[in-house]
Amino acid sequence: MELRDIEYFAVVAEHRNLGRAAAALELSPTALSKSLRRLEKSLQAKLVNRTAKGVELTIEGDALLTRVRGLRLFLADVAREVSDLAQGRLGRLHIGAGPSAIVERLLAGAHAALMKTSSKVTMVIRVDQTDVTLPALRAGELDLVISGLPAQPDGDLVHEPLVDDDTVVIASAAHPLAKKKRLTIQDLAGERWVLSPADAVIRRRFDQLFEARGIAPPVPAVEVSSAVLKLRMAATSGLLSFQSAWWLYDPPPGLELVRIPVTEMTLCRRIGVSYRKGAYLSPAARKFIELLKMAAKEMTAGKQSM
Repeated sequence: MELRDIEYFAVVAEHRNLGRAAAALELSPTALSKSLRRLEKSLQAKLVNRTAKGVELTIEGDALLTRVRGLRLFLADVAREVSDLAQGRLGRLHIGAGPSAIVERLLAGAHAALMKTSSKVTMVIRVDQTDVTLPALRAGELDLVISGLPAQPDGDLVHEPLVDDDTVVIASAAHPLAKKKRLTIQDLAGERWVLSPADAVIRRRFDQLFEARGIAPPVPAVEVSSAVLKLRMAATSGLLSFQSAWWLYDPPPGLELVRIPVTEMTLCRRIGVSYRKGAYLSPAARKFIELLKMAAKEMTAGKQSM
């Protein structure tokens, strides 16, 4: 079995047409057909069936394609590792980041520390929800993801916890509810809110808190993904916001914000770094994980001293 034939098969599976696959590979259809027959002979299995529209994978072909995807990731990891060793470099990082204040602080702190010792490291940071970043991590498009960790661990990923985060109700210090000592979730149902968009994870969990108590979730006055803008609107317009409690320890300049005391409206989650189990981690990725842990310890120590 030749590695080249396996790669050719993957391109055929992608295009589901020998002619288009041959053009993509810059081969003749005859040469590509020979490659497929050679691979089928070595595996003693039929991998594709010809149809009027192109080709369809057999059960054996589907099974091989699943393994080929993993093989491609493995070979890409090997190529990166050899390149890093040969050139003595730390490398380039592709990072997924959850859209939260604490993730931004962790990233900024770890990056500042990295630049002091490894100023040539470059990064591409993709800020998005975990239903986007974790699949990208599995596909090898990202090296690391810093976000809220899933409740149930993933068998193919490593999740290392960094810091705990509470999502709470935040409002202007001048808000009428700020003077109340005890409130229930029912007291907040009629309030006006500035919230994350409906498809955001934190918004879905916000709605679930009300629904679990048989209360219709409030219809937000404003929906926006920017955490800072939500805080500014809460501070200046009397709206309530549902965000990380970390903002209260270091709020944007000029904003007087307080936590509205509603125990039922506190969500606890763990923020951490995720990467593929058994995959190659470049020196830059390993170093950055160490610095993320250091940044998390400093943040926690700073929070406890306030």
